[in-house]
Amino acid sequence: MDAFYASVELLRYPQLKGLPVVIGGGRRSADDALSSAYPTGQENRIPLAAFPRLRDYTGRGVITTATYAARQFGVGSAMGLMKAAKLCPDAVLLPVDFPRYRHYSQRFKAIITDIAPLMENRGVDEVYIDFTHVPGGQREGGRVLARLLQKSIADDTGLTCSIGVAPNKLLAKMASEFNKPNGIAIVHEADIPTLVWPLPCRKINGIGPKADTKLQQLGIHTIGELARRDVAELMEHFGRKTGYWLHQAAHGQDDSPVVTHSEPVSLSRETSFERDLHPRQDRAELSSILIALCEQLAHDAERKGYAGRTVGIKVKYTDFTVVTRDVTHVNTVASSTELLHWARQCLKRVPLERKLRLLGVRLGNLVSKEAPAAIDLFASNGNSQSSPLA
Repeated sequence: MDAFYASVELLRYPQLKGLPVVIGGGRRSADDALSSAYPTGQENRIPLAAFPRLRDYTGRGVITTATYAARQFGVGSAMGLMKAAKLCPDAVLLPVDFPRYRHYSQRFKAIITDIAPLMENRGVDEVYIDFTHVPGGQREGGRVLARLLQKSIADDTGLTCSIGVAPNKLLAKMASEFNKPNGIAIVHEADIPTLVWPLPCRKINGIGPKADTKLQQLGIHTIGELARRDVAELMEHFGRKTGYWLHQAAHGQDDSPVVTHSEPVSLSRETSFERDLHPRQDRAELSSILIALCEQLAHDAERKGYAGRTVGIKVKYTDFTVVTRDVTHVNTVASSTELLHWARQCLKRVPLERKLRLLGVRLGNLVSKEAPAAIDLFASNGNSQSSPLA
């Protein structure tokens, strides 16, 4: 989907179309004031001058997404709102509305599965589709089907999407970025040297910043340069498994199937604070935040039909160091009361002399609530980790 969160907001606020708009952070007093003055169904009447602007923001929230007009100023996802305000001070600032985004996500995916049932869910705004056996799916190399999907989604939701068509998931993912927004790109195996090899290595899904830095140190900057390296050399520097994968990916090789169903490994909730909080001086505020996180996480688990056997916490200090602790049970945990109890037990094993900027709670080792109940035993997991966050 094209700038999904922002595009959903433009359905609500059509007067912002074509303007730089940034989505980030929770609801603020200015947002509540607008909601009171212009209730649901009347948002399109809000004058432009009434919208909050990025230049007036104070805090440490980060951008969730931005319209393409805002991205032209260098504003992007995960950037701090205060930093973005220096780049594009006049951008309209809207709060994140996850329930609304989930609603539209479910709508566009339902449209897709009606046309092409073999769909892999890759988050709120992205899917893979295997249309090998969809009647008429191969017409014009898949372009006819892609147009049908775009039109069906736009007619139902008013939203646009960009589609990449290729022999495998790795190439299709890259192709989906070629003609954004509202574009279609078709990549055949013969197109790899001209369309894929000139791209930077980071365009391969799975090559992150660290791997890219290491590749550049080896004089490898583009996918074509990676493809020309001997697989033995790549194995020497990256290990046998990763080196082989890099070689295959650079040549557009990927045999991973479209997975229509997968169980989540864990569920989590975390929040960054508007100001640094001290575990002792701000104990009441931190306690309220922890309670809210456990309640939200319990609601997520209930809605998705899961319980978990591992409860973990995550804290981030002001120097960005991250510490996690967890405890594992044989019996499952699901209620907010149980989550809160064991989260507090985990926090007792965390150094709490310094101020914090983030707190999170995780429920792991998930099992479906339909699974048989475990016997009444308890197993403590003493494993923990502490790592710097770059």
